[in-house]
Amino acid sequence: MPELPEVETVMSGMRRSICDKRIDRVQVKRKDLRIPVNDDFAQQLSSKSIKSLTRRGKYIIMGLDPDNLHVILHLGMSGRIRIFGAGERYEPRKHDHIIVHLEDGTIFAFEDPRRFGLMYIASEKDWCKEKPFISMGPEPLEDWCAQDLLAKLKNKKANIKISLLDQRVVVGLGNIYVCEALYYAGVSPLRAANTISEDEAERIVKISKEVLEKAIKAGGSTLKDYQHTDGSLGYFQHSFTVYDQEGEDCSRPSCKAKIKRITQGGRSSFYCPKCQK
Repeated sequence: MPELPEVETVMSGMRRSICDKRIDRVQVKRKDLRIPVNDDFAQQLSSKSIKSLTRRGKYIIMGLDPDNLHVILHLGMSGRIRIFGAGERYEPRKHDHIIVHLEDGTIFAFEDPRRFGLMYIASEKDWCKEKPFISMGPEPLEDWCAQDLLAKLKNKKANIKISLLDQRVVVGLGNIYVCEALYYAGVSPLRAANTISEDEAERIVKISKEVLEKAIKAGGSTLKDYQHTDGSLGYFQHSFTVYDQEGEDCSRPSCKAKIKRITQGGRSSFYCPKCQK
Protein backbone atom coordinates (compact mmCIF):
# COMPACT_ATOMS: atom_id res chain seq x y z
CA MET A 1 0.00 0.00 0.00
CA PRO A 2 1.34 3.49 -0.79
CA GLU A 3 2.35 5.21 2.44
CA LEU A 4 2.58 8.89 3.34
CA PRO A 5 5.62 9.79 1.17
CA GLU A 6 4.10 8.03 -1.84
CA VAL A 7 0.72 9.73 -1.35
CA GLU A 8 2.45 13.10 -0.88
CA THR A 9 4.33 12.54 -4.15
CA VAL A 10 1.15 11.62 -6.03
CA MET A 11 -0.67 14.66 -4.62
CA SER A 12 2.18 16.98 -5.64
CA GLY A 13 2.04 15.58 -9.18
CA MET A 14 -1.71 16.13 -9.32
CA ARG A 15 -1.38 19.65 -7.93
CA ARG A 16 1.10 20.62 -10.64
CA SER A 17 -1.02 19.15 -13.43
CA ILE A 18 -4.70 19.68 -12.62
CA CYS A 19 -5.07 22.43 -10.01
CA ASP A 20 -7.01 25.56 -11.14
CA LYS A 21 -8.50 23.72 -14.10
CA ARG A 22 -12.15 23.08 -14.91
CA ILE A 23 -13.65 19.61 -15.28
CA ASP A 24 -15.32 19.01 -18.64
CA ARG A 25 -16.70 15.51 -18.11
CA VAL A 26 -16.19 12.40 -16.00
CA GLN A 27 -16.40 8.77 -17.05
CA VAL A 28 -17.20 6.18 -14.39
CA LYS A 29 -16.26 2.77 -15.81
CA ARG A 30 -16.77 0.81 -12.62
CA LYS A 31 -18.72 1.76 -9.50
CA ASP A 32 -17.91 -1.09 -7.12
CA LEU A 33 -14.86 0.38 -5.41
CA ARG A 34 -14.29 0.10 -1.64
CA ILE A 35 -17.02 2.72 -1.26
CA PRO A 36 -19.46 2.39 -4.20
CA VAL A 37 -19.42 5.37 -6.57
CA ASN A 38 -22.70 7.29 -6.46
CA ASP A 39 -24.89 7.34 -9.56
CA ASP A 40 -24.63 11.14 -9.79
CA PHE A 41 -20.86 11.27 -9.20
CA ALA A 42 -20.02 12.32 -12.78
CA GLN A 43 -22.82 14.87 -12.88
CA GLN A 44 -21.76 16.49 -9.61
CA LEU A 45 -18.16 16.94 -10.82
CA SER A 46 -19.02 18.21 -14.27
CA SER A 47 -18.18 21.92 -14.82
CA LYS A 48 -16.54 22.26 -11.40
CA SER A 49 -13.10 23.84 -11.02
CA ILE A 50 -10.33 22.07 -9.08
CA LYS A 51 -9.27 24.70 -6.57
CA SER A 52 -7.13 22.77 -4.09
CA LEU A 53 -5.38 19.49 -3.40
CA THR A 54 -4.41 18.57 0.14
CA ARG A 55 -3.44 15.41 2.00
CA ARG A 56 -4.69 14.02 5.30
CA GLY A 57 -2.92 10.84 6.31
CA LYS A 58 -3.02 8.61 3.22
CA TYR A 59 -6.05 10.39 1.75
CA ILE A 60 -5.95 13.06 -0.97
CA ILE A 61 -8.67 15.71 -0.77
CA MET A 62 -9.61 17.58 -3.94
CA GLY A 63 -11.49 20.84 -3.33
CA LEU A 64 -13.96 21.94 -6.01
CA ASP A 65 -15.77 25.19 -6.78
CA PRO A 66 -18.50 26.27 -7.05
CA ASP A 67 -20.49 24.57 -4.25
CA ASN A 68 -17.39 23.92 -2.10
CA LEU A 69 -17.46 20.17 -2.80
CA HIS A 70 -14.63 17.86 -1.77
CA VAL A 71 -13.63 14.64 -3.51
CA ILE A 72 -11.92 12.12 -1.24
CA LEU A 73 -9.35 9.84 -2.88
CA HIS A 74 -7.53 6.86 -1.40
CA LEU A 75 -5.20 4.70 -3.49
CA GLY A 76 -5.85 1.50 -1.54
CA MET A 77 -3.41 -1.35 -2.12
CA SER A 78 -2.76 -0.99 -5.84
CA GLY A 79 -4.35 2.28 -6.95
CA ARG A 80 -2.57 4.99 -8.89
CA ILE A 81 -3.33 8.20 -10.72
CA ARG A 82 -2.14 8.53 -14.32
CA ILE A 83 -2.10 12.02 -15.80
CA PHE A 84 -1.92 12.96 -19.48
CA GLY A 85 -1.32 16.58 -20.47
CA ALA A 86 -3.17 18.34 -23.27
CA GLY A 87 -2.04 16.79 -26.56
CA GLU A 88 -0.71 13.60 -24.94
CA ARG A 89 -2.33 10.36 -26.06
CA TYR A 90 -4.41 8.63 -23.41
CA GLU A 91 -4.51 4.86 -23.77
CA PRO A 92 -7.32 3.40 -21.60
CA ARG A 93 -6.46 0.45 -19.41
CA LYS A 94 -8.65 -2.34 -18.12
CA HIS A 95 -8.64 -1.07 -14.54
CA ASP A 96 -9.14 2.65 -15.24
CA HIS A 97 -12.31 2.97 -13.16
CA ILE A 98 -12.74 6.77 -13.16
CA ILE A 99 -11.47 9.05 -15.93
CA VAL A 100 -11.66 12.83 -15.54
CA HIS A 101 -11.42 15.04 -18.64
CA LEU A 102 -10.46 18.68 -18.06
CA GLU A 103 -11.40 21.55 -20.36
CA ASP A 104 -7.80 22.20 -21.41
CA GLY A 105 -7.43 18.61 -22.68
CA THR A 106 -5.68 17.19 -19.59
CA ILE A 107 -6.92 13.75 -18.53
CA PHE A 108 -6.37 11.92 -15.28
CA ALA A 109 -7.39 8.33 -14.66
CA PHE A 110 -7.84 6.48 -11.38
CA GLU A 111 -6.50 2.98 -12.00
CA ASP A 112 -7.00 0.32 -9.33
CA PRO A 113 -6.70 -3.37 -10.26
CA ARG A 114 -7.64 -4.67 -6.79
CA ARG A 115 -10.38 -2.07 -6.15
CA PHE A 116 -9.38 -1.41 -2.53
CA GLY A 117 -9.14 2.31 -3.28
CA LEU A 118 -11.93 4.84 -3.29
CA MET A 119 -13.02 8.11 -4.82
CA TYR A 120 -16.15 9.75 -3.49
CA ILE A 121 -17.75 13.12 -2.78
CA ALA A 122 -17.78 14.07 0.89
CA SER A 123 -21.31 14.35 2.24
CA GLU A 124 -20.41 17.41 4.31
CA LYS A 125 -18.68 20.59 3.18
CA ASP A 126 -16.49 20.36 6.27
CA TRP A 127 -14.96 16.99 5.30
CA CYS A 128 -12.53 16.91 8.23
CA LYS A 129 -15.44 16.33 10.62
CA GLU A 130 -16.48 13.16 8.80
CA LYS A 131 -15.21 9.63 9.29
CA PRO A 132 -12.42 8.57 9.09
CA PHE A 133 -10.84 12.01 9.52
CA ILE A 134 -12.51 12.99 12.77
CA SER A 135 -10.68 10.26 14.72
CA MET A 136 -7.27 10.70 13.09
CA GLY A 137 -4.16 11.61 15.04
CA PRO A 138 -1.75 14.44 14.15
CA GLU A 139 0.16 14.73 10.90
CA PRO A 140 3.73 13.53 11.57
CA LEU A 141 5.34 16.36 9.59
CA GLU A 142 3.21 19.10 11.13
CA ASP A 143 1.96 19.24 14.71
CA TRP A 144 3.28 15.94 16.04
CA CYS A 145 5.49 16.11 19.15
CA ALA A 146 6.96 13.77 21.77
CA GLN A 147 4.52 14.94 24.44
CA ASP A 148 1.57 14.04 22.23
CA LEU A 149 3.09 10.63 21.47
CA LEU A 150 3.71 9.86 25.14
CA ALA A 151 0.17 10.82 26.05
CA LYS A 152 -1.21 8.45 23.39
CA LEU A 153 1.08 5.59 24.47
CA LYS A 154 0.80 5.73 28.26
CA ASN A 155 -2.14 3.30 28.45
CA LYS A 156 -1.21 1.15 25.46
CA LYS A 157 -0.02 -2.38 26.17
CA ALA A 158 0.40 -3.16 22.47
CA ASN A 159 3.94 -3.04 21.08
CA ILE A 160 5.37 0.23 19.83
CA LYS A 161 5.41 -0.93 16.19
CA ILE A 162 1.67 -1.63 16.09
CA SER A 163 0.95 1.55 18.07
CA LEU A 164 2.76 3.75 15.55
CA LEU A 165 0.64 2.22 12.78
CA ASP A 166 -2.53 3.19 14.67
CA GLN A 167 -3.99 6.16 12.77
CA ARG A 168 -5.41 7.51 16.04
CA VAL A 169 -1.86 7.88 17.40
CA VAL A 170 -0.30 9.47 14.31
CA VAL A 171 -1.42 9.32 10.69
CA GLY A 172 0.28 7.96 7.63
CA LEU A 173 3.59 6.59 8.91
CA GLY A 174 3.09 3.14 7.41
CA ASN A 175 4.95 -0.11 7.87
CA ILE A 176 8.09 0.72 5.90
CA TYR A 177 8.81 4.02 7.60
CA VAL A 178 8.00 2.81 11.12
CA CYS A 179 10.56 0.00 10.68
CA GLU A 180 13.17 2.48 9.49
CA ALA A 181 12.43 5.07 12.20
CA LEU A 182 12.54 2.54 15.05
CA TYR A 183 15.89 1.26 13.79
CA TYR A 184 17.47 4.73 13.81
CA ALA A 185 15.86 5.49 17.18
CA GLY A 186 17.32 2.30 18.66
CA VAL A 187 13.91 1.06 19.84
CA SER A 188 12.82 -2.55 19.39
CA PRO A 189 9.48 -3.06 17.64
CA LEU A 190 8.71 -5.61 20.37
CA ARG A 191 8.72 -3.02 23.18
CA ALA A 192 5.41 -2.37 24.91
CA ALA A 193 4.22 1.10 23.91
CA ASN A 194 3.68 2.18 27.52
CA THR A 195 7.36 1.54 28.36
CA ILE A 196 8.67 4.18 25.94
CA SER A 197 10.60 6.90 27.80
CA GLU A 198 10.48 10.62 27.12
CA ASP A 199 13.94 10.50 25.49
CA GLU A 200 12.88 7.60 23.27
CA ALA A 201 9.68 9.40 22.29
CA GLU A 202 11.75 12.45 21.34
CA ARG A 203 13.98 10.28 19.16
CA ILE A 204 11.08 8.45 17.53
CA VAL A 205 9.30 11.68 16.59
CA LYS A 206 12.45 13.46 15.38
CA ILE A 207 13.72 10.52 13.35
CA SER A 208 10.29 9.70 11.89
CA LYS A 209 10.11 13.23 10.50
CA GLU A 210 13.62 12.90 9.03
CA VAL A 211 12.87 9.52 7.43
CA LEU A 212 9.61 10.79 5.91
CA GLU A 213 11.22 13.96 4.57
CA LYS A 214 14.04 11.95 3.02
CA ALA A 215 11.54 9.55 1.44
CA ILE A 216 9.43 12.39 0.03
CA LYS A 217 12.54 13.94 -1.48
CA ALA A 218 13.31 10.58 -3.09
CA GLY A 219 9.80 10.33 -4.51
CA GLY A 220 8.73 7.56 -2.17
CA SER A 221 9.45 3.85 -2.34
CA THR A 222 8.55 1.85 -5.44
CA LEU A 223 7.22 -1.47 -4.20
CA LYS A 224 4.89 -3.65 -6.29
CA ASP A 225 2.20 -1.41 -7.81
CA TYR A 226 3.27 2.09 -6.80
CA GLN A 227 4.30 4.63 -9.47
CA HIS A 228 4.18 8.40 -9.77
CA THR A 229 1.48 10.17 -11.77
CA ASP A 230 3.83 10.31 -14.77
CA GLY A 231 4.75 6.63 -14.54
CA SER A 232 8.21 7.23 -13.06
CA LEU A 233 9.46 5.31 -10.03
CA GLY A 234 10.48 6.43 -6.55
CA TYR A 235 13.88 5.30 -5.31
CA PHE A 236 13.83 5.49 -1.50
CA GLN A 237 13.80 1.67 -1.42
CA HIS A 238 17.51 1.85 -2.31
CA SER A 239 18.06 3.58 1.07
CA PHE A 240 16.39 0.99 3.27
CA THR A 241 18.49 0.09 6.30
CA VAL A 242 16.28 -2.63 7.80
CA TYR A 243 13.06 -2.92 5.80
CA ASP A 244 13.16 -6.01 3.56
CA GLN A 245 16.77 -6.64 4.66
CA GLU A 246 16.27 -9.95 6.50
CA GLY A 247 19.56 -11.78 7.00
CA GLU A 248 21.69 -8.80 5.97
CA ASP A 249 24.35 -7.31 8.25
CA CYS A 250 23.29 -4.42 10.46
CA SER A 251 24.47 -1.18 8.83
CA ARG A 252 26.14 0.08 12.01
CA PRO A 253 29.90 -0.67 11.72
CA SER A 254 30.17 -1.66 15.39
CA CYS A 255 27.37 -4.22 15.14
CA LYS A 256 27.83 -7.76 13.82
CA ALA A 257 24.18 -8.82 14.13
CA LYS A 258 21.92 -9.81 11.26
CA ILE A 259 18.64 -8.05 10.50
CA LYS A 260 15.71 -10.12 11.69
CA ARG A 261 12.16 -10.34 10.37
CA ILE A 262 9.13 -11.06 12.54
CA THR A 263 5.38 -10.73 11.98
CA GLN A 264 3.38 -8.22 14.01
CA GLY A 265 -0.29 -7.59 13.39
CA GLY A 266 -0.08 -9.49 10.12
CA ARG A 267 2.78 -7.31 8.81
CA SER A 268 6.49 -7.90 8.56
CA SER A 269 8.75 -6.05 10.96
CA PHE A 270 12.48 -5.80 10.32
CA TYR A 271 14.92 -4.86 13.07
CA CYS A 272 18.35 -5.40 14.55
CA PRO A 273 18.02 -7.52 17.72
CA LYS A 274 21.30 -6.11 19.09
CA CYS A 275 20.97 -2.35 18.35
CA GLN A 276 17.28 -1.99 19.09
CA LYS A 277 16.31 -2.40 22.73
